[in-house]
Amino acid sequence: MQSETMKKADIKKIAERINFRDLFIIVAGTFLMGAAINFMFDPIGLDTGGVSGLSILVRYASKPFLSGLGIDFFKDGIPVWLCTLALNIPLFAAAIWKKGWRFLAKTTYSTALLTAWIYVLPVKQVLNDTLLSAIAGGVLSGTGIGLVFSTLATTGGSDLFAALVHDRLRHLSVSWILAFVDGTIVFLGLFVFPLENVVYSVIVVFLVSKISDEIVEGLKFAKVAFIISPKADTIATEILEDIDRGVTGIRVKGMYSGEDKNMLFCVVSKKQIPELQDIVMRHDNRAFMVISDAREVMGEGFSRA
Repeated sequence: MQSETMKKADIKKIAERINFRDLFIIVAGTFLMGAAINFMFDPIGLDTGGVSGLSILVRYASKPFLSGLGIDFFKDGIPVWLCTLALNIPLFAAAIWKKGWRFLAKTTYSTALLTAWIYVLPVKQVLNDTLLSAIAGGVLSGTGIGLVFSTLATTGGSDLFAALVHDRLRHLSVSWILAFVDGTIVFLGLFVFPLENVVYSVIVVFLVSKISDEIVEGLKFAKVAFIISPKADTIATEILEDIDRGVTGIRVKGMYSGEDKNMLFCVVSKKQIPELQDIVMRHDNRAFMVISDAREVMGEGFSRA
């Protein structure tokens, strides 16, 4: 009887830790990305950067060699879903080794879902105009990526690669690393696709970047957080190491209690707020925290005047 009660308590704790809203958002976001790939990009040969774009490139490049094998599975080249899965495996292995399983929980879920959507949805051209396909696909994919990013997850691939490289090259931002990787993959498309398609691919990459940034960052306002907790030192250390944002400790006095305390002052981007809240609540679920908008921030990690 006691063991059953303990099991129910454990299940309840697990259920409380699962954010079902985030799981639903990831389902919706990966569906939009899968639809953009199978309905807009793949049918007309648009190399959109990232692992999905590289997979499209591999499919078209392998088609002449594999179509003559007489195997129906490879008659159109290596399937995009299969190549996406294969390319993500070494990236996930490296991420697990460098960052641990906790970092990859949502990313594993979103990557599996994206691979499943690409496998399930038919490869079918729904728009006859290439420019319209590029614009519509960019909007769908950018919205999907933005939704996934808003839950602090990624879809693996180049996003995960950029995060791993950033750990070694801290002076480069993830966005710059990602832009370089995507740009390189789009450039490789010149060896497979006509120049016209590569130009359209650049349009797609631009739209995806802008739309996903707007969804994640909102109006581009940063957030200011003030945190008062007896575990301020521990919280500050984890913010510095996990979020890679600076923290300032300010000596304050509680006028009701008369006690001297440490107050943490931290400026983060909007997308980092859930992670910041998670860190604070894990160490002190009674911490006092105030979060507000910062209209303009200049300095390291933010825009400069």
